[in-house]
Amino acid sequence: MQDHTQHAGHPDHSAHAGHLDPTGHTDHSSHGSGGVSWAMAARATLHCLTGCAIGEILGMAIGTALGWGNVPTMILAIVLAFFFGYTLTLRSVLKAGVDFRTAFRVALAADTLSIAVMELIDNGVIVLWPGAMDAMLSDVLFWGALAISLAVAFVVTTPVNKWMIGRGKGHAVVHRYHH
Repeated sequence: MQDHTQHAGHPDHSAHAGHLDPTGHTDHSSHGSGGVSWAMAARATLHCLTGCAIGEILGMAIGTALGWGNVPTMILAIVLAFFFGYTLTLRSVLKAGVDFRTAFRVALAADTLSIAVMELIDNGVIVLWPGAMDAMLSDVLFWGALAISLAVAFVVTTPVNKWMIGRGKGHAVVHRYHH
């Protein structure tokens, strides 16, 4: 009988015995091998998109409602996107019983590149979309451009997350804390 608790050069995952994670696999053998599925990358990106969308929508809505200019509104939206993106990850890692300092480091390692790419694409689409930066909350253009920009950001960020997870980076560092 072969012992599967630790593979050469691979971390010990014996604490996960019987653990079935949201990706549907238990052996974790694909980490670092590049054998990451598109579904796994899409789930990681969707997690990132959730926090980004909350922050982005809230920031754009607050800035627009207060009559702020485009630059301060976009800065607020980006700051809130990072805040909510990190907060969602922190929440799940802290729930696993990890101390705050470690959880914060995990959130930074897991989400920084993903959120940055998502925000670059999302805000780039909004800036380049004619009239989107001047649309008001009551305009269909405001909500339509925002929704499409988030969808484009998801499509562009998914391959980035697939690449990172395949190398044991990004969402892969959070994976061990999922219960």
